[in-house]
Amino acid sequence: MTLDRRDWLRLTAVGAGGALAGWFAARRPPNTPVSAPGYGPAGLMPVRSGGGSANAHIMGPYGLGVEPPANLGPNALDAALHPPPFEPGRPRLRNLDLWASEQPIALTKEVTFQAWTYNGTVPGPIIRATEGDELRIHFRNLGSRPHNLHFHGSHDPAPDGWQPVPAGGEATYPISTESFGLYPYHCHTPPANEHISRGLYGAMIIDPAKGRPPAREVVLVLCGFDLDGDGKSEVYGWNGVGGFFDRYPIKVPVGDLVRVYLVNMAWGDPMASFHLHAHTFDVFRSGTTLTPQERTDVVTLAPTERAILEFRLPTRGRYMFHPHQTHMAERGAMGWFAAV
Repeated sequence: MTLDRRDWLRLTAVGAGGALAGWFAARRPPNTPVSAPGYGPAGLMPVRSGGGSANAHIMGPYGLGVEPPANLGPNALDAALHPPPFEPGRPRLRNLDLWASEQPIALTKEVTFQAWTYNGTVPGPIIRATEGDELRIHFRNLGSRPHNLHFHGSHDPAPDGWQPVPAGGEATYPISTESFGLYPYHCHTPPANEHISRGLYGAMIIDPAKGRPPAREVVLVLCGFDLDGDGKSEVYGWNGVGGFFDRYPIKVPVGDLVRVYLVNMAWGDPMASFHLHAHTFDVFRSGTTLTPQERTDVVTLAPTERAILEFRLPTRGRYMFHPHQTHMAERGAMGWFAAV
C-alpha cells in the first residue's frame, strides 16, 4: 500500500495530536476534578470533530453529556455507596422500617423521573445484618397502588412477599438470615417488571458470623430507567444517578483492600457486566463463599444477580469502571475509582 502526501499529512497530524494530548494529560494536576474546565470526563483535552461547525467537539469516548443533577455534591450518594459497618456478636433481633412512596427523582442534570421508591430513594436503603440475626421489617405502603417486599435468600416461605399490600396498608416481614451472602430485595406486585424498573429495589448484606477481612467497602447497584414505557431503559446509573461517579470518582487508598458489593437491578436488559480498567479482581459469586471463584477484570450478571468483588489498586491514578454493554456506559453508568 502506498501513501500520498495528503495521507502522510493526515497521519502526522493525528500522531502529533495524540502526543500533545498525552503531554497535557501527564501535566494535569493530580487533584483536578474529572469535569474540570478544559478536560473531558475521561480527563482528556477536548478534541474537535472532523465535521460540523467549528464549535463542535467531543470530550473523549464517554463525554456524551450525561451529567448528575447540578444540586448533588460529592457526598450526595454516601448513604447508598457506603454500607453500615459489620457488627460482630451474638445473633440479635433487628427491627427495620421500610415504606413505599411514589415521587419524582432527578436522574441526571436533564432528566427527572416519576419513580416508585423505598424510603424515598432509588435504590432503597442498604440493609445489613449478621448470619443468625432475625430481621423484623415493618412495611408501610404510602403509594397510590399496591406494593410489597420480597427478599431473596433462605427464609420462612410464609412472609415471602408476593402478597400485594394495598395503598395505605401495612405488613410485617420476619426474615431469618440462614445463610450469609449478598441479596437483593424488591417489590413483587404484578406487573413486577414495572414496579422494579421504576425503582422498588435495594441491597441486603448478610455477613458471615466472623465477618470478612477489613476492607474499604462500597455498594454499587446498577439501575436502569425506562423513561417512555417501551420496556427498555434510556438512562442508567450506579446507585440511582446517571454520571455521578464520572463526576465524583470513588476514592480509595493505594494498596488497601477494596470490597465492592455489586448488584444488577437494570431490569430492561437481559444481562449487564462490570469491567474494571487496568486491574483485576477476585469474584465471590452471590457473596455466599469466603473463597473466590475466579480472578478477572469483567463479571457478567443477569437481573438480580450479584457478586462481591475484592481488589487492591497498586498505583496512584484513576481506574475506570463500567458495563461492557456500551449503551449502558454511554448513558450514565460509567465511573472511576481514584487510588490516592
